[in-house]
Amino acid sequence: MKLLYPTSVPLDVQSLQGFSVSLHPYDVKAPIPEEHVDADILVTWSNAASNLKDAAQRLKNLKWIQSLAAGPNDVLGAGFDASKITVTTGVGLHDHPVAEHALGLLLCGARRFFEMRDYQLQSKWPGHLGGSFPRSDFTTLRNSRVLIWGFGSIAKTLAPHLTLLGAQVKGIARSAGVRNGVEVFGEDKLNELLPETDALVMILPGSASTQNALNAERLKLLPKHSWVVNVGRGISVDEDALVNSLEKGEIAGAALDVFHTEPLPENSRLWKAPNVVISPHAAGGRPEGSTELIADNLRRFLAQQPLKNKI
Repeated sequence: MKLLYPTSVPLDVQSLQGFSVSLHPYDVKAPIPEEHVDADILVTWSNAASNLKDAAQRLKNLKWIQSLAAGPNDVLGAGFDASKITVTTGVGLHDHPVAEHALGLLLCGARRFFEMRDYQLQSKWPGHLGGSFPRSDFTTLRNSRVLIWGFGSIAKTLAPHLTLLGAQVKGIARSAGVRNGVEVFGEDKLNELLPETDALVMILPGSASTQNALNAERLKLLPKHSWVVNVGRGISVDEDALVNSLEKGEIAGAALDVFHTEPLPENSRLWKAPNVVISPHAAGGRPEGSTELIADNLRRFLAQQPLKNKI
């Protein structure tokens, strides 16, 4: 049995050598080498679309794909035979890096670090950013009302940090309930919660159901001082509607790590929109515990047991 692993992420390959599987590195930006088209298992991370399409067409023996991404849309859209190939995800590998990045973007918006940097580059002292602000503004996480839309494993990691800093955290998910001490509401309550939100953190997956989920109508429900942070998938935000809302002063700002098109095109209106912090899809670029997940699932696969994070 043959396993192909990507060179795009550091892996402790030695810890995988105890299995009765031959291990072979591959370049995620190039076609699969001819000598490896008989592979049974493919591990993916930041693969080029052309690489995955090539793999889908030529790896006829493939039985299992272990994606290290939380949302393997790239794999699912590449053309693999879903009736013959099991796909598992990297859910859980990105919880801490993405949560930390989301926290940083929230603090950037509240404390206006981006504006301080702009003044620094002009050798100017931004005195107006010191002192007291009206409490109706989003200027601190303490006592702020943070709504996390897409309350999954990343949100469960982020929420305690926000609570520790004094924020009042609520969640939105497909089903309601209390998760890790946070009250999570169903999506039917979204329009009721948006008007009382100081910061909306979006961690939605990319799917047809989340396409432009944050649209013009929902943006109008947010308070004028509110900020939007997106560390989920770019398609979940209507970018034109967001820019329109920012230009009209209907919301205060946005910190975005993901976009409809990446890299963000030079002609995107987001570059010039007021109070926008642009992060180059940098939140989840460091999957933690990748080798351990691969090893655990490999052990399960060889023993014909249920795999973790199976789609």
